[in-house]
Parts: sequence; structure tokens; C-alpha cells
Amino acid sequence: MSSRSRSRIVVLGAGFGGLELSTILSDALGDELDLTLIDETDSFVFGFSKLDVMFGRKQPEAVRLPYSEVAKPGVRLLKERITEIDPEARRVTTDEGVHEADVLVIALGADYDMDATPGLAEGGNEFYSEAGAERLAGIIPGFSEGHAVIGVADAPFKCPPAPSECALLLHDELVARGVRDACEITFALPLPRPVPPSPETSQALERAFAERDINFIPGRRFSSIDPARSVAVLDDGAELEFDLFLGVPKHRAPDVVIATGMTEDGYIPVDSATLRTNYPGVYAFGDVATVGVPKAGVFSESAAKIVAQHLIAELAGGDDPGPYPGRGSCYIEFGGGLVGRVDIDFLSGPEKTGTFNAPSEAITAEKQRFGSTRAARWFGR
Repeated sequence: MSSRSRSRIVVLGAGFGGLELSTILSDALGDELDLTLIDETDSFVFGFSKLDVMFGRKQPEAVRLPYSEVAKPGVRLLKERITEIDPEARRVTTDEGVHEADVLVIALGADYDMDATPGLAEGGNEFYSEAGAERLAGIIPGFSEGHAVIGVADAPFKCPPAPSECALLLHDELVARGVRDACEITFALPLPRPVPPSPETSQALERAFAERDINFIPGRRFSSIDPARSVAVLDDGAELEFDLFLGVPKHRAPDVVIATGMTEDGYIPVDSATLRTNYPGVYAFGDVATVGVPKAGVFSESAAKIVAQHLIAELAGGDDPGPYPGRGSCYIEFGGGLVGRVDIDFLSGPEKTGTFNAPSEAITAEKQRFGSTRAARWFGR
């Protein structure tokens, strides 16, 4: 192993990408690794678990995986709030001190810009954060009549199928309580179709909406909320009165990342083949970066594999992993306890493709294994 094996690696963010990168490097380098993983929270939550919490299928404490359980050779996981990132010096300042890096990896995900949509904070219910999902778990059971509107403030946004899943699961919730006939559901989406890279997946979701009498409005985002009138305003000026509003806020990189000056249009631009930024020794991937793939945990995880192989090649010798292929699979809840899957390829071919796998009990079980295998791999569960 070369002397560079003791290079200091600092990874910002313990989400899909940060956890997978740390795990691969620990497995490969063991105690020879010097990696500091920093996150301001104390636990990890799968994105899909927020819908479980929101619709009362699981309690919040049941979906949290405590970072205190992470114990990997060569990895030091710190709960600290990042206050400054200097990409040129590869220096990170937190509320606890300063961390110098030979290799800096930024995998901090995307934050929600509530202020970008007037009235959302006061008059809407966002369901993409853990706090938002927990809050809605106490609100949705009280919705028994009227108009529910599900809206997305802007694209890109995390896990593109999630708002569609929300509409279908809300339908199931209302049917189970025997109040569906007293309720109307409208779903507005800024994308032209639910899953644009996969016409077959989009058709399946659109059929599901039609079968459940869900009013689907494609190609429209909501631009504001009028709390006084309980009205959502779309970007074409149309107004939707609501009794329950479920919203996806505008996304952007965290403030501490934007303050670095690294971002363009809200995100860090990177080389899509290597995930390197314009700064030597600095990588960025996942929702915080502009890579050319959907913002979803599975794509952050696959990007982490490429970055890990690059670092292993540099630190311990090894083959270059080749370009990041931009492939991943997203599970989609269709309601009725069944899950489908779309296999997406964004970068390895001449065109973006998406292959649809119809909802089935087998894929429902596969999704459960997806979560359990990663809980075991990252947390030793």
C-alpha cells in the first residue's frame, strides 16, 4: 500500500452517498484509512420511510438508524454542524472545530427553500422532511371531506416518483376510512409526465390515477399558496382551492455550500464521469451536485461506488473504475400494498432510458430487502 493511503479524507454528509463511500473504503483499506464523516443529525432515515410515517404505517423512532451504531475501521463519524467549506484549501469548519483534508467529498444532499414559494410555510404542508412527515401523520387522519391538492414547487426534486406515490397512498388511506367519496384529490406536477425517462412507467401511473379518480395536472408547478383563502396558485395563474395541501418545496444545495461560490443554478457542477468538481481533490455527488441523473438515494449510492474506486486506485493502487454510468432503480408504491420498479439509465447510452417492472408482491419484497441490506451493510443491523 502506498504512503498516500494515509491521506486524510473528509466526507460531508452521512446519507446514501456518504455511508456507502465510507463503507467501501473501510472494507478496502481497513485501519489504514483516515476518514472523517461529518453529519449534523444523529440518525439516517430512508426517503421512502417518510411516506410510511406520514400515513401512519410506522412510528418515527422505528425508521431512524442511529449513527452511533456505525463502527467501521478507519472511519470516524462526527455529529457536528458545518459552518464553512473552503474548497480551495480543502478545509471544513464546524461548530466543534476545523478539519483539514487531502481529499474532500461533499455529499450533503439538497435542502428545501420554503421562502421560494410564498405562503408555503404558512399555508401548506410539506411532506419531504422528517418533521413534515411526522406532522402530517397527525393531520391526514382528520381529513375526511373536501379537496386534497398535492403540488410540487419546482424541478428538479428528490425521488421523482414520490409525489405520485403520495397521491396513490392518500387514496388508499381515504378508502380505508370509508371517506373517499367525500374527497377529491388533485396532483399537479411540473414534469410533463410522472417519470419522463420511462413512458411505460408514466403510462402505468397515469392509468392508476385515472382508475382512482385522481385529477392529474402535468407540466404545472405551484408558484404560491394563499393561506387566507386556502388556495394554491399554479404557474399559469390557475387557482386550486384546497382543504388539505401536501407540497414538495423547491430544492437547492444547503446554504453552507452555496456560500462557497461553487454552485451554479443552486447545485455544484461536476464532471459526470468522475464526480470531480472544478477544485483539485474535491468531489461532489448526490443531490447536492449537478450530475445529469435524478436526485435519488440510489444514484448517490452508485456515484459513491465510482468515487470510492477512484480513491482506492489513488491510495492503494488499482484499476480505474471507468466513467460513472448513471444507472439506478427506483421503487414506486402503487397502492394496495404493491410496489413497482423502474430501472433507469441516464449516462451509459446515447439516450436516457427507463424500463418498467409492473407492481408485484415480488418487487414489494425486493424493496424491503433493499432497505434491510443497506441497514445491515452500513449500520451492522
